Amino acid sequence: MGRSPTVTCVHTSATSAELLDHLRTALGQDGVITDPDVLPGYQRDMMPLAPYGTPLAVVLPRSTEQVQAVVRACARHRVPIVPRGAGSGLSGAANAVDGCVVLVTTRMNAIVEVDPDNRLAVVEPGVVNLDLRDAVEKHGLFYPPDPSSYDWCTIGGNLSTNAGGLCCVKYGVTTDSVLGMRVVLADGEVLDTGRRTVKGVAGYDLTKLFVGSEGTLGVITRATLALRPLPQAPGTLVAAFGSTGAAGAAVARVVREGLVPSLMEIMDATSIQAVEAHLKTELGAGRGSAALLLCQSDSGGEAARRELAAIERICADAGATLAHTTFDAAEGAMLLTARRAVLTALETYGAWMTDDVCVPRTKITELIAGCARISDEVGLRVAVVGHAGDGNMHPTIVYDPTSTDEFDRATRAFNDILELGLALGGTITGEHGVGKIKRDWLAREIGPVGLRAHRAIKAALDPDNLFNPGSMFTMD
Repeated sequence: MGRSPTVTCVHTSATSAELLDHLRTALGQDGVITDPDVLPGYQRDMMPLAPYGTPLAVVLPRSTEQVQAVVRACARHRVPIVPRGAGSGLSGAANAVDGCVVLVTTRMNAIVEVDPDNRLAVVEPGVVNLDLRDAVEKHGLFYPPDPSSYDWCTIGGNLSTNAGGLCCVKYGVTTDSVLGMRVVLADGEVLDTGRRTVKGVAGYDLTKLFVGSEGTLGVITRATLALRPLPQAPGTLVAAFGSTGAAGAAVARVVREGLVPSLMEIMDATSIQAVEAHLKTELGAGRGSAALLLCQSDSGGEAARRELAAIERICADAGATLAHTTFDAAEGAMLLTARRAVLTALETYGAWMTDDVCVPRTKITELIAGCARISDEVGLRVAVVGHAGDGNMHPTIVYDPTSTDEFDRATRAFNDILELGLALGGTITGEHGVGKIKRDWLAREIGPVGLRAHRAIKAALDPDNLFNPGSMFTMD
């Protein structure tokens, strides 16, 4: 299940041996992995549905120069390169294809510079998101993007998929914090994009082109990131609702009234029950709650109190059965931990595959209701949790990985949810990316003209189609 390579690289054993010799010369023996017992650990990311193959080798460069050497060696032998970070992705974007070289950037993990006066940091792609946040916090600064896997995912992977997180409603996704980057192109040359200034409109915005490109256009080896002042310790609001419709009405009114909390998350009944059982704690929702809304404000002081008080009134007006605000840091952290623990909690019931659709915020209720219907149709548990502030929902299907029948039903549910998201005027991915799992859906969403434009850009920058072939779209 999931084992169906999208691209196969055919080369002779002599060619392979020559390429491996070149790679070992450039990176040293410890920078090249060919052990058949170790290679499977680099074959795929966390999406079980996405196809993957067996790489010829895994390489772990430590510098831009070593990345250049790998790219040039692979180009000489026409061997595909699949860039990879920590492997926390959920779309198969980092999945190997047969005969490729998987280029892992985790050893390039230096925080090169923190410039407090200009509020920016320069980092290598292997830096862990949480490590960067901790490092800049010492300077009174804040790096906003916070994917759920922020404690182990890397900046390079975040850049490649344009990752989001819980704070997107106020601070945006990864691309909103990127000023520039260094990229190794298909011919081994180095391209520096962007700038260190606040403003700059010279030429095409190549930085945004590479953010979200999933390693199909080049290998990112350095990034210049915009930082913000460290926000105040947040206040937290939790509200329970007897229906998803009431929760959806509250979200819509928060948006309509111009309130912008730093976090606004929603959990359905299945998610609430799973987390309470996993953490052995009560979230205050009470029995029979259909949805839980979790909001935070980091505006500080009286501003945060006014903001959360306004949201609490909105929730009460919408029919919340509970609305509670706290400025106790421990209580707020416990509620946020509960939200981040949803996927782990669902593992109690079986394996999971999580979807990633974004709909207009006024359509959140319809999406949750549609997921409940799909759950009944396929006979599998579907939990919905997501970023209510921007409409990005993560319906998660739970199944028995030893059952082919359940895997097939889970796959059907996954695709039915994408169909539902598009029908509601949404998009097939809000932050996880297209990868190798949603290629047909991307073609459907952007249409033939959009697909032709994507292929033209790919052909211009990677004419031999060696960077992550088969991810996002195919070239034929």
